[in-house]
Amino acid sequence: MNIDRREFLKLAGLGSVVFVSELCGLDKMTGKALAAEDDFFFVQMSDTHWGFNAPAVNPDFSGTLKKAVTAVNDLKVQPDFIMFTGDLTHVTDDDKERRTRMTGFRDIIKDLKVKEIRFMPGEHDAGLDEGAVFKEFFGKTHYTFDHKGVHFIVLDNVSNPTSQIGDEQLTWLGADLKQLGNDARIVVFTHRPLFDLYPDWDWYTRDGAKAIELLKPFVNVTVFYGHIHQEHHNNTGQIAHHAAKGLMFPLPAPGSVPVKNPIPWDASQPYKGLGFREVQAKTGEARYTISEFGVKGEKL
Repeated sequence: MNIDRREFLKLAGLGSVVFVSELCGLDKMTGKALAAEDDFFFVQMSDTHWGFNAPAVNPDFSGTLKKAVTAVNDLKVQPDFIMFTGDLTHVTDDDKERRTRMTGFRDIIKDLKVKEIRFMPGEHDAGLDEGAVFKEFFGKTHYTFDHKGVHFIVLDNVSNPTSQIGDEQLTWLGADLKQLGNDARIVVFTHRPLFDLYPDWDWYTRDGAKAIELLKPFVNVTVFYGHIHQEHHNNTGQIAHHAAKGLMFPLPAPGSVPVKNPIPWDASQPYKGLGFREVQAKTGEARYTISEFGVKGEKL
């Protein structure tokens, strides 16, 4: 029996709504009414840290990303695209090793069935060379794209050595937003949170408030980010912010312990705290739906 994506999601029960964002009923790119066929979903994967090697934290450090790739490939309906929200590789101050790790990551994700895969850097990828090697492998560190009436903005808040977006990129962002109506549907991808989640742990962007101020006039803005290696949800005004789990090791809740360190491996609950997510844009019903998955594709 042939079923479409929307019917499959209904039958599979993938409807754990984490947040609802009001979307306008017109495609801002064409002015046409949005139909059910404009619904789509993407996968967010984050903080894969290829090159990390600490068996006490993750004894399967060389296999976790591969398992996640297999799990995404095994989805009965493939996403429209995949977004990797930074820290593709684990930090190294050796430029040659950084390229080796980028190559290793790229070789693994080549096995993904989805052909549209987008990338942004994390501070582990770009913090020591201002994104130079990342650009060699994956292109621009900030950019925009449009998909089925949603305007996606990828912000780089890691290449600047002072943990800022920077005036040049903020000017670029402001110019991009000026082209949109205030009810345009906007999704922003960043690595670090734009708001001050926990500055003592570097869980903030020094000039993130300036980006939020630029986004504030728009009524349908959602931000997806990584960096903190756990699911987290917050709002700044009408802007929703959603952090994703990582795919190498989990981190403790903000401020829950004196020192931020990876949570040790629990043999009784392997891969606990690790995973990826689906984000479905329900254009006809004017909402997004998040579904969380473990490393092996189990729905959480």
